[in-house]
Amino acid sequence: MHPKKLLISNFTYQLPQEKIAVYPLAERDAGKLLVYHDKTIEETVYKNISHYFKPGSLLIFNDSKVVEARLIFKKPTGSTIELFCLEPADNYADISTAMQQKNCVEWKCLVGAAKKWKEEILVCIFFFAGTEVQLQAKKLKQEQSYFLIEFSWNSERLSFAEVLHAVGAVPLPPYLNRSADEKDKERYQTIYALQDGSVAAPTAGLHFTGHIFSTLTAKNIQHDFVTLHVGAGTFKPVKTEIIEHHEMHAEFIDVKRTVVENIAANLGNDIVAVGTTSLRTIESLYWLGVKIILQPEITSNDLQLQQWEPYELNDAAITVEQALHALTCWMEHHGLERLITKTQVIIAPGYTLRIARALVTNFHQPNSTLLLLVAAIAGNDWRKIYDYALEHNFRFLSYGDGCLLFPAKV
Repeated sequence: MHPKKLLISNFTYQLPQEKIAVYPLAERDAGKLLVYHDKTIEETVYKNISHYFKPGSLLIFNDSKVVEARLIFKKPTGSTIELFCLEPADNYADISTAMQQKNCVEWKCLVGAAKKWKEEILVCIFFFAGTEVQLQAKKLKQEQSYFLIEFSWNSERLSFAEVLHAVGAVPLPPYLNRSADEKDKERYQTIYALQDGSVAAPTAGLHFTGHIFSTLTAKNIQHDFVTLHVGAGTFKPVKTEIIEHHEMHAEFIDVKRTVVENIAANLGNDIVAVGTTSLRTIESLYWLGVKIILQPEITSNDLQLQQWEPYELNDAAITVEQALHALTCWMEHHGLERLITKTQVIIAPGYTLRIARALVTNFHQPNSTLLLLVAAIAGNDWRKIYDYALEHNFRFLSYGDGCLLFPAKV
């Protein structure tokens, strides 16, 4: 069956509220880890994760950094307007460029209490390095799924990223049903987060500590980094009956040419994606290489991956080695040290992994594309995995425990 025809009702389960981890554990690597391998389940903790990788394995992490994307404005009447920054306007090449804008930037936002905001300019006063700064928000237009907002501030010293860091709040997932506190600024962020741009954490990486990285290095297990800026679509449940009618949110990826070359050099070793975002990124690299082979003159603007393209290009008999070689050559030809583009890929049952040999991930919401991705790897055993986790008191979702999944052998 083509993944388009999958019924989302076949990918659901009952998640009691008490199973959702509302707060993180005191120690990042103390979380429980379910290991699925050769159709069997084993239980351990994250600090032991290196035991399950062979020497020479390559772990790929997402180094995107969560930005304080929630901005609160108070009107003179006392009412509150909340703006949730989704992604930059289309006139910016990428998120990093928009984040570095000074004085003024345009952003796509969700607006809380939108009916209370007429046409007036919203103002928020904050202090940076002892100096008062005025942040203004002007509504430019309303689209079907967002408002286009112009932010401006009276300090040439500050980039928009710095404005968010100074006055914004951490955008915790709505299912936690609480406001962010000071501890979340540290704990809802991986220890290796580097590139500003996500509105949700790549949560599989939250468990990794300096101790774990030391044990990986001691065992000659490599690691490298890609960037996928996680959008608000990660919280979006599938509300359509069949997957075909669900539109994936396109997300920015940013991958250095040296990382593509490193992945290509390690195809003979186990390549492990830490997180669904890392998996979607490295799998996208293969399909982008396929597109280059099929369209040698493709431009940077056109080299993006649409939702169903991997399934449409599936008949192309192109090896991973060929695809990654084509991609690195294309980047070199265009003088690119970094590949910055968008991917909309959906990984669902029927998809065959091209690059990744295993996945580290948290436990995900029912009726979600992330659960479809888990089912693509574990097959029907996804139910066995989730039933085990529920019965053995694993903690679910962003601050919860996780699993290490090796693809089910057919």
